[in-house]
Amino acid sequence: MFTGIVTDVGRVRSVQQTNRDLRFEIETAFDTATIDIGASVSHAGCCLTVVDKGPGWFAVEVSGETLSMTTLSDWAEGRPVNLERAARVGDELGGHIVSGHVDGVGEVLSIESEGGSHRVRIRVPKPLHRHIAPKGSITVEGVSLTVNEVEDDVFGVNLIPHTWDVTSLGGLKVGSRVNLEIDMLARYLARWRETA
Repeated sequence: MFTGIVTDVGRVRSVQQTNRDLRFEIETAFDTATIDIGASVSHAGCCLTVVDKGPGWFAVEVSGETLSMTTLSDWAEGRPVNLERAARVGDELGGHIVSGHVDGVGEVLSIESEGGSHRVRIRVPKPLHRHIAPKGSITVEGVSLTVNEVEDDVFGVNLIPHTWDVTSLGGLKVGSRVNLEIDMLARYLARWRETA
């Protein structure tokens, strides 16, 4: 589990095709001596397992299923990646409860300056849009954000200068593809409603 509070912006060091999957090596400021092989780390909102490591880097392997459901198939050497280590019992929950299971890929439609902040509008794949509500939580590229408004399959968020500066979201452009995870409560309520 994660909180959507990014603690490092790593960088893709290499991309390698293995027998079955893709292997990404990620440069990080994390102390990799404290990361166990098998640990879960959120990469732009996608929970991946550490399979190898060295000083200043670690490696993860990504299956075809994950590549088909996320933006990871777009990743190339040098790409910045929002990173968050798994939450521990007793950690401050600064964002919201995040599973690291990407629900879909959105498209950035517009970015407008608003004071010192940036208002970003994102199109969501249908029918995922039904689970997004104003003032609810959403994870965009692994960052916990509050939804400002929703209009059909488009929602807006406001990025304060801190978030813009210390995450990969500051590099967004119109047309950027972004990993999205809807609020976990919304996911379970929707499933309950379908089966009730």
